[in-house]
Amino acid sequence: MPDLGDRRDDEVPINGRDVLRRAVTGQWKQSAAGALLAAGHQTGEALVPVMVGVVIDEAISPGDGGALLLWIAALAVVFAGLSSSYRFSFRAAERASEQAAHRLRIELTERVLEPRGGAEAGRLPGELVAVATSDAKRVGAVNVAMAAAVAALAGLLAGGIALLRVSLPLGLLVLLGIPPLLMLAHLLGKPLERRSGAEQELAARASGVAADLIAGLRVLKGIGAENAAVARYRRTSRDALAATLRAARAQAWHDGGMLVLTGLFIAVVALVGGRLAAQGDITVGQLVAAVGLAQFLLSPLSILAWANGEFAQGRASAARIASVLSSPPAVTGGHAAPSRPVRGAIALREVSYGALRAVSFEVAPGELLGVVTRDAAVAHALLRVLGRTADPDAGVVELDGAPLTGLDPAELRRAIVVAEHDADLFEGTLLDNITAAIPATGTPATGTPSASAPPETPAPETAMVAAGADEVAGALPYGLLTPLTERGLSLSGGQRQRVALARALAADPPVLVLHDPTTAVDAATEARIADGVRAARQGRTTIMVVTSPALLAAADRVVFVDGGGPPACGTHAELVEGHETYRATVLT
Repeated sequence: MPDLGDRRDDEVPINGRDVLRRAVTGQWKQSAAGALLAAGHQTGEALVPVMVGVVIDEAISPGDGGALLLWIAALAVVFAGLSSSYRFSFRAAERASEQAAHRLRIELTERVLEPRGGAEAGRLPGELVAVATSDAKRVGAVNVAMAAAVAALAGLLAGGIALLRVSLPLGLLVLLGIPPLLMLAHLLGKPLERRSGAEQELAARASGVAADLIAGLRVLKGIGAENAAVARYRRTSRDALAATLRAARAQAWHDGGMLVLTGLFIAVVALVGGRLAAQGDITVGQLVAAVGLAQFLLSPLSILAWANGEFAQGRASAARIASVLSSPPAVTGGHAAPSRPVRGAIALREVSYGALRAVSFEVAPGELLGVVTRDAAVAHALLRVLGRTADPDAGVVELDGAPLTGLDPAELRRAIVVAEHDADLFEGTLLDNITAAIPATGTPATGTPSASAPPETPAPETAMVAAGADEVAGALPYGLLTPLTERGLSLSGGQRQRVALARALAADPPVLVLHDPTTAVDAATEARIADGVRAARQGRTTIMVVTSPALLAAADRVVFVDGGGPPACGTHAELVEGHETYRATVLT
């Protein structure tokens, strides 16, 4: 499967059929081996009733004990082959299934993590997890269904040929009856495919809502919104249950219909065979063989019915996977790398996006700039265009004179790191979280802030001290080696903020954008963090989108963005004294 990191902006979106085809062809050797071995198993199964009929005619009826022993030995060899081929065919098909599902999970992960984004738009994290687990498994299982279907067809063909040798009418009845039977099976699978897709969609939605509510459990309890949260999940869960029941009914109709069709087909074969025996057209041994073959046909027909259901569900899941893989990127264009070394000069020129309206200001290389806004939507829009998770509707954002729209997002995010207010921590130790973003070489990946001798990258300990995370480590039972729970929920809100800030400082990018990193810490700690950030980011460009007086006082300059129009600029003290709206925003 292709590496989605190399996705082109003009790439043709894939569909569900593409996903299914790649899931099967990507494992064609394993699938083919499983299919061939399974076909051998079914062919051997078809031989058993034929051989039993021959034993009756050639050994039992004449009373030939030697021939009887010989045929029993032959049957033993056939059964040994049946057992071995079944075992190894199932192993090969299952391996193909698991490997295909694994490759799909990797491809989905690459798409979700793709720097240009877009896959997460309109989807909760739990929904994406469901697609990468349940749907990927269903698509992978098509390899097993494919091997089983090939084996079933081989069994039907072998049974039909054997019946031809017993009786031409019986053989023709089977061989000519199989195609319309398969067509009816395909039609029976259509409702199951539709309802299976809806079931997976709503089940994934319920999982996403549950994960979302659990992640915000503390907040929900804090504001007393537990009942509203339960009601929201109950509605979503009921919708998912209704879809599951509809899919179960479709499955029941499909399985019942296939059972009726196969039962009628076998009954007709047995009836014709009995009539031929009664007329003396076939021997007793041939009658036994014909009845045995008729009973045998139930197995491949049942396998085909099961495989048809698997194909229907696989097609539905493949369509869901394709919808994620072919999601349009959030940002398009841009394949250049930032100039080296990265000086860190940032300029917004008449930028409009979301709540931003024609905003312009500049940040000098190495400057510590505070940005204040009354509207959270303005702050959010500013963070998105600075990190290039979205491109401006109008205007341009520049890094060292180069428009961000012309830069490759992956390269850009090594030069500009946006540490958002709600940054998550991860399972692992405290040290793992702090050092997660440090470049492997230990130096900035995209250059240095000036052409002169580069400042040394601060060690994790320095970043921890600057962010106050050293105090967090000191309060934990195993210090830096203390394991954190999912999303760092074993820490308090203020502790999580300090660890997230330490992680951002330890990454030491040429340009760092911080968004309200100290809202959950006390005033004394906030003042220490303000001094620490200034010291740790000396010589590198830092933009703090905050309303904290302590952080703003540490800034070289402050820009007050009030929606649109020219922003007010000055030091924190100057703006507090001379700008009434600014004063009301940061001091109340």
